[in-house]
Amino acid sequence: MDLCVVDASVVINRVVASQSMAADARSLFARLDDNPPLRMVAPDLLCAECANALWKYVRFAGADGTVAAAHLRYILRLQIEVMETPLLVERALELAGTHGTNVYDACYVALAESAGCPLVTADQPLVRRLAGAAISVQWLGAL
Repeated sequence: MDLCVVDASVVINRVVASQSMAADARSLFARLDDNPPLRMVAPDLLCAECANALWKYVRFAGADGTVAAAHLRYILRLQIEVMETPLLVERALELAGTHGTNVYDACYVALAESAGCPLVTADQPLVRRLAGAAISVQWLGAL
């Protein structure tokens, strides 16, 4: 795999050490330094989704806001190419209806489909919903 789409669940696992799949995410991101490097791509909504997840940690789990802000700054510096969401939403709407998922998740699926690469996610319900689909969806824990 030389290119993959990563979703917010993977990125949050990379920055929040207490996440159950943090080691798996660190291992995946270490491949950015491979020769040739793994390329990662995501819809531009990735940043907002990650910021929202970090806000939830602060609001509901008592995480430190300063630490959450530092995590967000780190996320913004990651070597993840972004695709503009407006280029994905029409197909995402179709995919959401077909696979019973929300349009946010379907944007990642649409990007994986158009790029011809797998979507890597830590979201097991998403993996189950897309089982048997033509789009390759790989669970982070199985890499």
